Amino acid sequence: METAQHDMDWLNALSDSEAETEFLKCCGSRTWAHQMAENRPFADIEELTAQASETWWELDRNEWLEAFRSHPKIGERKAAAEVSSQAQSWSGQEQSGVQNSAAKTLDELATLNHEYEARFGYIYIVCATGKSSEEMLSILKTRIGNDAPTELPIAAAEQAKITELRLRKLIHQ
Repeated sequence: METAQHDMDWLNALSDSEAETEFLKCCGSRTWAHQMAENRPFADIEELTAQASETWWELDRNEWLEAFRSHPKIGERKAAAEVSSQAQSWSGQEQSGVQNSAAKTLDELATLNHEYEARFGYIYIVCATGKSSEEMLSILKTRIGNDAPTELPIAAAEQAKITELRLRKLIHQ
């Protein structure tokens, strides 16, 4: 399926509703998407990503958790929340490091994903782009030992990285 080339002019010209829909492909927080649509126009990718980060870090815990629910668990294909086909496709690309993984690694990821979610109340979020399943498992093993106040900002920082990558994909920069 061919994807249309989008640029900053395209993004700035969208209606607020259309822009929110596009931003939701990059980050599953409706509040974040709404605020990003309202903050247009953006001059360039640097301004867009700077505003994305600033807006993200102003959100509260519940808005972060809403964004986390838009991701499938590492090694799975379906997110807890309903997401666009574009977001699903990006998740698949981002998690490509698990495609040819050993069954033992995938089983351990699944087990620790479950333990992580039980411990923290949300799925394990990691910017998976460029990481092997073994790397993601190693990071998970380290992070699962964190306490809740330490872990949430780490997960939020991973979401911020994912959002920036997806914004760059959205406007093909």
